[in-house]
Amino acid sequence: MIRIIEANGDEKKFLAETEKRAGEVGAEVEKTVKAILEDVKQNGDKAVKAYTAKFDCPNAKFYRVPDEAIQDALTEANENSPEFVEAMLNAVENITAFHTKQKREGFCVTEENGVIMGQRVRGLDKVGLYVPGGTAAYPSTVLMNAIPAKIAGVKEVIMVTPPLKDGSVNKDILVAAALCGVDRIYLTGGAQAIAALAYGTEEIPRVSKIVGPGNIFVATAKKLVYGNVDIDMVAGPSEILVLADETANPVYLAADLMSQAEHDRLASAIMITTSREIAEKTKAEIERQIQYLSRKEIIEESLKNYGAIIVCDDMDYAVEIANQIAPEHLEVCCANPMEYIGKLDNVGSLFLGNHSPEPLGDYYAGPNHVLPTGGTARFYSPLGVDSFVKRSSYICYTKDALLDAADDIILIANREQLTAHANSIAVRKEGN
Repeated sequence: MIRIIEANGDEKKFLAETEKRAGEVGAEVEKTVKAILEDVKQNGDKAVKAYTAKFDCPNAKFYRVPDEAIQDALTEANENSPEFVEAMLNAVENITAFHTKQKREGFCVTEENGVIMGQRVRGLDKVGLYVPGGTAAYPSTVLMNAIPAKIAGVKEVIMVTPPLKDGSVNKDILVAAALCGVDRIYLTGGAQAIAALAYGTEEIPRVSKIVGPGNIFVATAKKLVYGNVDIDMVAGPSEILVLADETANPVYLAADLMSQAEHDRLASAIMITTSREIAEKTKAEIERQIQYLSRKEIIEESLKNYGAIIVCDDMDYAVEIANQIAPEHLEVCCANPMEYIGKLDNVGSLFLGNHSPEPLGDYYAGPNHVLPTGGTARFYSPLGVDSFVKRSSYICYTKDALLDAADDIILIANREQLTAHANSIAVRKEGN
């Protein structure tokens, strides 16, 4: 079960070990993925369908899911589970409201000398959305990826998801796709689906960017096709860090740590507290609550290997450790949580106060749940509208404005020994 560590140097050893948990991709995995990518590149849909039959289901009901099947899933959900549809619609509303505020407009600047400069911002043409299937089917993933893409102005969102063992598609995923306007859905998963999106096949169009989580084969495939297409990020195991002072509620703390530990045996759940009493009570609460949780074995293994409660002397050091870890999710369960916004610089998403648990962000509040992991919050940002746009600039100088700048440009170009650059300006200056 989870250990309690005093911040006397032992915490550094633990954190160093935790950083290694994802490790490097094995040579065999990369070799397998490269072979699949090349096969799909050469043989298109034939290869994609063969791998789907081999790895997922030999008799998938569809390749491209008909629009009627998507609408039928929504109709069925409205009839049989209206409360689920209502909850999803509320989430859609919140996610849409938050991400709409991220949208940026282009600009145009006109100078007194007649120079015109500006920037265009527009959505990508086609984006591929990978959604895991089977027991790891998360409709919330569809919302968090498709909604900002649509707000950004992406012309077409193309979703891929592996078929279930009986050849069908998870209906909750179809409901989510219907609610946020996914344009096409194909029943295929794994590295072959990533290859199809990256290179294009006879039926699956080539996209400009691929987003969405997946297993080690999917993550490796995304990493290998990057450059041919853009990707969101190479995501690692889930992680949560909780900062707690003596005012925190151990019942909540235990529940929140386990909410991330249940994701994966490699998930990391860490708490840093200034109170030994809170540490002991939280550990006891974990041992109590875990008994009635369905993913008990996964949680136990995750907490045993990558979980810890670190007791330190003051919150200043707790904040320092948090910024070093740069966690995916960071909860602040302290008396005055808002004071930490300006102190915690390296974090994917920040949850402030005892009533802002991490699952609130996973499903409902509005900010995106696709977040940097493995310490990459030091330089990566959460998925958002900016993830789905491209920017380009434009310049229009008048003749007089160019002549005014000519000498400076020629001087800099010659300094760089790029005489053809200088000549491009000089011929206009001399021929005026």
